[in-house]
Amino acid sequence: MLRLTDKQKEFWQKANHRWNIKEGATRSGKTYLDYFLIPRRIRATTGSGLIVLLGNTKGTLERNILEPMRSIWGDELVGGIGSDNTVMLFGKRCHALGADKVTQVSKLQGAGIEYCYGDEITTWNEEVFSMLKSRLDKPNSVFDGTCNPDGPNHWLLKFLNSNADIFRQHYTIYDNPNLSAQFVKNLECEYQGTVYYERFILGKWALAEGLIYPMFKKEEHVTDELPKFGKYYVSVDYGTLNPCSMGLWCVSGKKAYRIREFYYSGRDENRLFTDEEYYGELEKLIGNLPIQYIVVDPSAASFIETIRRHGRFTVKKAKNDVLDGIRYTAGLISAGKILVSAGCENTLREFEEYSWDTDQPEDKPVKQNDHAMDDMRYFCYTVLRKLW
Repeated sequence: MLRLTDKQKEFWQKANHRWNIKEGATRSGKTYLDYFLIPRRIRATTGSGLIVLLGNTKGTLERNILEPMRSIWGDELVGGIGSDNTVMLFGKRCHALGADKVTQVSKLQGAGIEYCYGDEITTWNEEVFSMLKSRLDKPNSVFDGTCNPDGPNHWLLKFLNSNADIFRQHYTIYDNPNLSAQFVKNLECEYQGTVYYERFILGKWALAEGLIYPMFKKEEHVTDELPKFGKYYVSVDYGTLNPCSMGLWCVSGKKAYRIREFYYSGRDENRLFTDEEYYGELEKLIGNLPIQYIVVDPSAASFIETIRRHGRFTVKKAKNDVLDGIRYTAGLISAGKILVSAGCENTLREFEEYSWDTDQPEDKPVKQNDHAMDDMRYFCYTVLRKLW
């Protein structure tokens, strides 16, 4: 038997506007209702226009929407996305598209849309959304969508505050009674003191300002007691004129220790290092320790090739999703899972300087004093996310 929360019941009953949008905290129950709402909408279409599903990418659309729906309704009613960007849903052909890039706009041009579902709307390219507005041109056109809040200057918030025909519903994490108290407490602790607490716990459109990792405290996160055993990794943010930062990490149990670092600025030293010289410094940093692998800034193709050519270490391109990486790293720091040796002076300095750029309309760090922070993010989001 389907059990809905009070918020979900309200949306099911009252979401009969042209635009129906649920906004708010993560894990608050916003999307679960849609696994049942989407079939109802699709079955009600008359064929006067296209049926479209939009997500940040086709991959996120599959993961967030289609896969969970398939587990509920089965493969016969919920198909897979084909090479022509269509998917069969409940007997009707639907278009499934990513909305993160302006190039996706052309896929909506010239098409009238009867029903559109939108996942993670705040991650879309604004021009895709603008095109969508002009394509919902049928008398019975309907849009359903969900989003987590972003900054108060985000283009979607301006639309939500407009006079358009919108049913708008706000969620906090406390609107989902199915979450365990311990899970909610853990999330509160992980996001405490950051913009993500305001957005993903309370569901507010909050400005990212101040230090990016304000939860980092020297008395809690700096240590001279390093593990005697564990698995070793190195993370690298490569620079020529800009600083090159390398961190040597030891993962022991459920904690990761930054035990040593290398940091060099070609601009400040008035001398540029070659890839081979940086490789020499990498070997000095590692010594005789057994390294699992090295993660490197994915744009540093020549240095990655240099490491591979020497044949001693396995090297991987770092996963460079900046905001997702920052959010994940912040959670680890808040949970006390990241510790830094007192000898890592540049890392400790950057923790006190790494801040949000409030002059930008979108969430972006100030591009200064961020090189050790970047290599730490590579390590957390590429290595630890897989281990833990």
